[in-house]
Amino acid sequence: MSAAATPSTPLERGLITVSIMLATIMQALDMTIANVALPHMQGAMSATQDQISWVLTSYIVAAAIMTPPTGFLASRLGRKRLFIVMVTGFTITSMLCGTATTLDEIVLYRLLQGAFGAGLVPLSQAVLLDTYPTEKHGSAMAMWGMGVMVGPILGPTLGGFLTETYNWRWVFFINLPFGILALLGILAFVPETAKERARNFDYFGFALLSLAIGALQMMLDRGESQDWFASTEIIIEAVVAGLCFYMFLVHMFTAKMPFIEPGLFKDRNFSVGLLLIFMVGIILLATMALLPPFLQHLMGFPVLVTGYVLAPRGIGTMLAMVFVGRLIGKIDNRLLIFFGISLTAFSLWEMSAFTTDVSVATLVWTGIVQGVGLGFIFIPLSTLTFSTLAAHFRNEGTAMFSLMRNIGSSIGISIVFTMLSRNTQINHAAIADQMTPFRDAMNAPWLPNAWNWHMASGVSALDNEVTRQASTIAFLNNFTLMMWVMLAAAPLLLLLKKPKKMQSTELALAE
Repeated sequence: MSAAATPSTPLERGLITVSIMLATIMQALDMTIANVALPHMQGAMSATQDQISWVLTSYIVAAAIMTPPTGFLASRLGRKRLFIVMVTGFTITSMLCGTATTLDEIVLYRLLQGAFGAGLVPLSQAVLLDTYPTEKHGSAMAMWGMGVMVGPILGPTLGGFLTETYNWRWVFFINLPFGILALLGILAFVPETAKERARNFDYFGFALLSLAIGALQMMLDRGESQDWFASTEIIIEAVVAGLCFYMFLVHMFTAKMPFIEPGLFKDRNFSVGLLLIFMVGIILLATMALLPPFLQHLMGFPVLVTGYVLAPRGIGTMLAMVFVGRLIGKIDNRLLIFFGISLTAFSLWEMSAFTTDVSVATLVWTGIVQGVGLGFIFIPLSTLTFSTLAAHFRNEGTAMFSLMRNIGSSIGISIVFTMLSRNTQINHAAIADQMTPFRDAMNAPWLPNAWNWHMASGVSALDNEVTRQASTIAFLNNFTLMMWVMLAAAPLLLLLKKPKKMQSTELALAE
């Protein structure tokens, strides 16, 4: 498919950018904005904890399944038409979510919302890459990255504010003004692309990939509650995911017109970029998933305060993206990514030394450092990943880029919460072994009176403190693990190559 014509004036490019960024921010916010409202939804729907989790799971599964076909749909319908359909559908289903009165209704509406929202992020990235000339791709990815990265980070803060100030329905109603403005902007300013009628839809390949992604997401989302591979359900989902993914790979490399073109993965920068964004995805949302329970359950922070403490992380990301957008083209992108990896790993190392008495200043400072680090990773990585990819692969390539980031986030969240649960139990058993009335230290006069061994309330209070300390250690173990994941990504930078066409551009800019 031929790319859209590049707008000739800065004003045209600016209007297109604003229009599609509204859609990007709207979708990115919805990845996390509903998380803090779940307890309120649970009460309104009279649902159990396991049932209300489907509000999140249904959205994630639908979005994951519908992300890969974005490239094909854009080729057949035209990118502008597809964008209009998805923005309209996402806005309408957001309103339906806000008006839902039963659990079945909101799960259905969230499924539809995820399906319509799946293509917004990859489509916006593809539009920006076509809207700006090659030498300005760094700046374009900086603007795009702000919406993609800051949305999930600020989602819990905005969601907590709306839920506490109004009610949980406003976490969905907030999408209406964004959706209307984005739709008007796209209708007025975004150019259409040519349609590719000759290419037929690969139903078999799509079915295989959908089953693989859906089964994987179900396994990751329900694994912890079902005790993982002790559950028949999880075993079945793992087998289906593995078998369907293997069959999809075989089909992709042998079919005449596969669902995803193998030519995508011949580009080294693109393939390495997918692996790196997968690892970044693990860190991006896993950290945000761990910090709220750490702050609320162990440190006793209320929801709003937790949101305010986490907000500077997003501010750090925004500032970094503004700054790094000006550096691209002047400094090797691989050095910028390495700097970002170093900052992110350093912040996680600092977090691995947290205690339940850690100061708010330290929480904010480490959050800003991590936000800046992620900002320095995301934009140069996005730029390098697509720098050598042929223009006709951009729709499919951006869809795969978003899919790998989202799968990384799902896997990261599942891993850290599984380890949190199991390590808490292990640490509790280890600490409890030392808690005996026959030790002199446990009979010291300076111990709290509440820990009286001769009273049931005293034993219960001591057990609660042991659980609290065991959980704290488990959180710190997870922060350490994520630090090592981030450091493991650094050697992959050696596989990225600077595109020749950008080298000459950088020399011209330096002059």
